[in-house]
Amino acid sequence: GPRGGARRIPDHVRGAAVGTAALSPKELAKLADVARRKAAKAETAASAPDAGGGGGGGGGGGEKGGARKGGGGGRAAKKIASLAAKDAADAAAFVNDTPEGEKKRMNGPMAAAYQPRAVESAWYQWWEKEGFFSASADSGRKAGPDGRFVMVIPPPNVTGSLHLGHTLMAAVEDTLTRWHRMHGRVALYVPGVDHAGIATQAVVEKKLKREQNITRHDLGREAFVAEVWKWKEAYGSQICSQLRRVGSSLDWSREQFTLSPKLSRAVTEAFCRLYNMRDGKTGERLVYRKKRLVHWCCKLRTALSNIEVDNVEIPGRTLRAVPDHDEPVEFGVLTNFAYRFVPDPAAAEGELTELVVATTRLETMLADVAVAIHPDDTRYAHLVGRRLQHPFSDRTIPVIADGVLVKMGFGTGAVKITPAHDANDFECGQRNNLPTYSLLNDDGRLNAEHGADFAGMLRYEARVAVEEALDAKGLLRGKEPNAMVLGVCSRTGDVIEPRLLPQWYVNCDGMALRAVAAMKTDSEEDAAAAVDAARAAGVTEDLHAGQLDIQPKTFRSTWTNWLTDIHPWCISRQLWWGHRIPAYHVCLPGLSEEVMVVGRDEAEARASVLERLAEAAAAGNEGAAALLSAGGLSPEALAGVELKQDEDVLDTWFSSGLFPFSSFGWPDEDAESEMSAFYPTTLLETGHDILFFWVARMVMFGQTLTGKLPFSTVFLHPMVRDKHGRKMSKSLGNVVDPLQVIEGSTLEELLAKVTGSNVAPTEIARATEATRTEFPSGIPECGADALRFGLLAYLVQTRDVNLDVGRVVGYRNFCNKLWNATRFALAKLGDDFLPTAEGLAAARAAGVTADLWILSRLDRAVEAVNKAFASFAFADAVTAAYNFWLYDLCDVYLELAKRFISGGETDDAARVAATRHVLYECLDVGLRLLHPMMPFVTEELYQRLPGAAARASPSIMITPFPVGRDGWQSPAAEAAMETATTLVHACRSLKASYSLVPSARPDVVIVTSAGSDGATPTVETDYVAALAGLGTVTSTVATEAAPARSPQAAPCRSSLTPSRCTCSWRGLWTLRWRWPNSPPPPRRSGRWPTRRGRASKRRATLPRCPRGSATPTASGWPSTMRRWRRWSSWRSGCGQ
Repeated sequence: GPRGGARRIPDHVRGAAVGTAALSPKELAKLADVARRKAAKAETAASAPDAGGGGGGGGGGGEKGGARKGGGGGRAAKKIASLAAKDAADAAAFVNDTPEGEKKRMNGPMAAAYQPRAVESAWYQWWEKEGFFSASADSGRKAGPDGRFVMVIPPPNVTGSLHLGHTLMAAVEDTLTRWHRMHGRVALYVPGVDHAGIATQAVVEKKLKREQNITRHDLGREAFVAEVWKWKEAYGSQICSQLRRVGSSLDWSREQFTLSPKLSRAVTEAFCRLYNMRDGKTGERLVYRKKRLVHWCCKLRTALSNIEVDNVEIPGRTLRAVPDHDEPVEFGVLTNFAYRFVPDPAAAEGELTELVVATTRLETMLADVAVAIHPDDTRYAHLVGRRLQHPFSDRTIPVIADGVLVKMGFGTGAVKITPAHDANDFECGQRNNLPTYSLLNDDGRLNAEHGADFAGMLRYEARVAVEEALDAKGLLRGKEPNAMVLGVCSRTGDVIEPRLLPQWYVNCDGMALRAVAAMKTDSEEDAAAAVDAARAAGVTEDLHAGQLDIQPKTFRSTWTNWLTDIHPWCISRQLWWGHRIPAYHVCLPGLSEEVMVVGRDEAEARASVLERLAEAAAAGNEGAAALLSAGGLSPEALAGVELKQDEDVLDTWFSSGLFPFSSFGWPDEDAESEMSAFYPTTLLETGHDILFFWVARMVMFGQTLTGKLPFSTVFLHPMVRDKHGRKMSKSLGNVVDPLQVIEGSTLEELLAKVTGSNVAPTEIARATEATRTEFPSGIPECGADALRFGLLAYLVQTRDVNLDVGRVVGYRNFCNKLWNATRFALAKLGDDFLPTAEGLAAARAAGVTADLWILSRLDRAVEAVNKAFASFAFADAVTAAYNFWLYDLCDVYLELAKRFISGGETDDAARVAATRHVLYECLDVGLRLLHPMMPFVTEELYQRLPGAAARASPSIMITPFPVGRDGWQSPAAEAAMETATTLVHACRSLKASYSLVPSARPDVVIVTSAGSDGATPTVETDYVAALAGLGTVTSTVATEAAPARSPQAAPCRSSLTPSRCTCSWRGLWTLRWRWPNSPPPPRRSGRWPTRRGRASKRRATLPRCPRGSATPTASGWPSTMRRWRRWSSWRSGCGQ
């Protein structure tokens, strides 16, 4: 019978069917949790009666079954294990006999159950070959901005493999693309892959070391880059294949690679244009070269961006492994040591002879240039100007006053200054005109210039040696724990070193304020303030004020805060794999300081040598000034000047920031270009974690280089975490590979992936145990549709998604429900059925309540899904489509329709035809409604619907998406069915209260009375009987008011005829009840109930025995009293 049809339960509370019985994902997760806690009792629990919650079966429905406690964990584990075993058997039996790229062969009968591997085979290759994903430039131009939907994928790293963040991204982006395509718009979803400079170079370097025991320096730059290209051709397409596996409808004919000639040309053009542009307020170049502090990774030997640095909190003394060091390194310790004053004859008697300073990086004291005190500190103010002797060098360093850096109440009140290795010290050095001494080489070893006796040592080996040397000199003053934050390279785990190096930067000030002004805001005052700030910064170009919509709105303040406090962006990297910077060193004798020229090629750069020498001379470059004053720099002489291209490459985010327009051939912007057809794009969808590092830079580059916003809307999806809210980590054993969810994985395969990963040996045991606990029976095959649907259902959250794989299993079972429902309907429709518009119109004209109701519910679902997609409320779309299929169509309408289309209860051919047309409409529209979210199973089922050959569209993905239709919603029919389903719910509960078996068909009398409006409800008795599993249902109108419920008028059933009850009531059951609008029923005192042999502290007031053979009257035992809970078994009697 139907299950839970009277209740509208959201999908995140209630799930799909397991086999032919409903079991919600929440219940499945709960049972799985019980399984983990009671693994030792699994076999015993598995033999207990099956739980019926979340829909139940037969007469009990969700009420009685939901209250049961038997079975539990062992049964859940057994279900998952059984499902996984069945999937494995089905996969072994399935053979895809469809030739590559041809339409799937479906000549045989439908399988008895949903098999993800079989259903999802062959369709994607056919879609791609037929060109359903493609869009031509002509169609884009003709459609115009309002008639097209264009989106570029956030390009994943070429080294990457699909993870859950990618899968969530793909689910959202492909759902929107398919929805817009089905609405008739020209839909273009552009694929691409990022060259991932640091990650790719690291992978290939490890490969060379492992296979040939050589480094990139052994090969040389050109040979190494050639090796990287070989690796890219061999392994770089993995992520694209995986995106195909999840059904992303990307136009693969337009696949981009950020290091391709097309995009490389755009990168060079962008760099040169920005270099030649000037800031509207300061007049400085937007791209410039300057010596500043950078994040340096000694392992990779390159500067890093902020996003590539993880900040790790160190609570106190901690030993931590560092690459290239054999022993763990001590962090979280503050070391105190003394600087002694240079003897001063003028110093007063009793004057201080030393200053004690403290540091967490003791080795950097070798590059100290001063000690700072606060000018208001009376202890030290008179010492300003005196000199201190450096203990490892002939240098002396001054005592200076700096009220910005020094806090009088912190530590000793004296601070060592190392401008070349600390950001705050660097600013102090700039304020006080201090020199800078660089201590480290690129590999993290101390250099010979300032490393003194410690030159050549690794930095942390030098730290220990310096401490021992200070102690030997009597200058060490102790150590103490100190909480700190440690910057760590996200790629290598190496501790980041601040280093002072000449690098290329982008001045983002004006561009950032322009991007702030472009953001849409609900406050007119904020919008006006943003415009004023941009104009005050010298921005004269179009601000596109209020044209950029950021969703969810919670991230708008983040956008504003970050962009209004932006810093220069370091764009150079000391790598070999990437876009080499189009800048050249001018090699002329007499140039003591570097002079660089920029050009799209060497000839263009050479033409600007004189101009750059003049700029350098104006900036104080004495060598450049001397060359210009000496003359002799004729065109012929300049033609022979040696230009040496910069060795550095550009930050990967630089090329990624151009992706929305470089993908369409920028800088070509003529009327026939792809830029005119598809730019600006419509939407940018990505994770909120790269809002600053990618989204903001695309907006800044788009406005500055193209004069347009690259997109009008930004949607930011949340980060995926495990079900406990923890970040997914290999060491925690909670990383879920999407392909393992799609294709299924045994526990042994999951464990093999853990042990075969790069997890530290000390953490493998923990990761293995966590995997065993989390997935004791492995992961059953769920399919891409279930995974997509499940991830979309989680998008009620904005920052983090706590993913439970058990819920995805529930949506896999929802796919099974779709499959079984369609299979049943197709069997009843028959092979000769052909749907017609006239037949559907006749069905609506017949006015049958059930038909009008289901069509009304369908129309409401269509409106809800369209509204949800338009507002990015994907969880609402999932709920609306899910509820229609499960609770309206399957639980109610199919149960009613089977009576007619089976031919057993009517000879009315028109009635049968009407039911068939309505049922077909529900299947057709319902599948199209689901298709953007679940592309594979909907295509499979849609192709099996009658009349496929006569349809104009060969695929569901290019059929029109359903829209609301005038006059289809019927409040009267919905009200009548609501009354019927409420009565069904009550009758099921009544059957359960009598402990009737599901097959029992009792007769029921329904008494109705007029409501407050004087109307008497109409009862669809046939529907109630069919849905509740009843015999004859009679509806009658009350002739007089029902007696008021009161304690005296509502005795328990057994008290009506106590002599007929043979039970021996021992008071060992308790009863929960719900008595609407009246006091509780009469009770009498009994024995204290006991639990586990202990008396309750509360005096028991127990109801009389609920078992009696007398028929309850209207004022008798209410059907709403239910949910029995057993304390212990009955001593004797009926056992009820």
